[in-house]
Amino acid sequence: MSQVENELGLPVGFPVAEWSARQRPARTPIEGRSCRVEPLDPERHAADLHDANLKDRDGRIWTYLPYGPFESLADFRAWISRDCQGDDPLFHAIVDKASGRAIGVASYLRIEPTVGVIEVGHINYAPELQKTAAATEAMYLLMRRVFDELGYRRYEWKCDALNAGSRAAAARLGFQFEGIFRQATIYKGRNRDTAWFGMTDQDWPDIRRRMEGWLDPANFDAQGRQVRRLSAFG
Repeated sequence: MSQVENELGLPVGFPVAEWSARQRPARTPIEGRSCRVEPLDPERHAADLHDANLKDRDGRIWTYLPYGPFESLADFRAWISRDCQGDDPLFHAIVDKASGRAIGVASYLRIEPTVGVIEVGHINYAPELQKTAAATEAMYLLMRRVFDELGYRRYEWKCDALNAGSRAAAARLGFQFEGIFRQATIYKGRNRDTAWFGMTDQDWPDIRRRMEGWLDPANFDAQGRQVRRLSAFG
């Protein structure tokens, strides 16, 4: 992109023509082929999620989250009712369409409609969701709402800098690594350096093309195994 200068000859950001504030994400489901992403509801989703999460017997999925694990369904449902019913963060359940069961969670947060920036976080996949087509499709559906439905300019992913799995997932999905914020916060009594990743509306068309190519049913065999990796859709 060519450099832009102001009347003083100083470099400035490129013009954003006819920008207006965007809408906040709606509390409505997003339908995919293998999953549905819908606002998290304690009555509809808590029992399924708690049961699915218990299959992670050593509590690994809670390591980098500031809450959990939850020993009882009552505690888990109370947490959803208390902390997960607002509009920011806007928590979603990821529902497997084949079984109708909720097996994962993700949220929109730090939503800034005025400048068109939104973050995805609180991602927690039960073991049966991990490394499945639905796991990727859920992220694609959330991206598609942000860019295609709402017209936001930027989508962010942040995680503990020591969370190698989350960092690899962000890179695989097309987020670009943007740096480390040292000593950004404290959770569970320990320091967190935060790794920042970002994706813009300029990145999105190519990312969408690659993800839709990977998600195409033709890319999976009769056992549901991928034929080509996402990285092969360059």
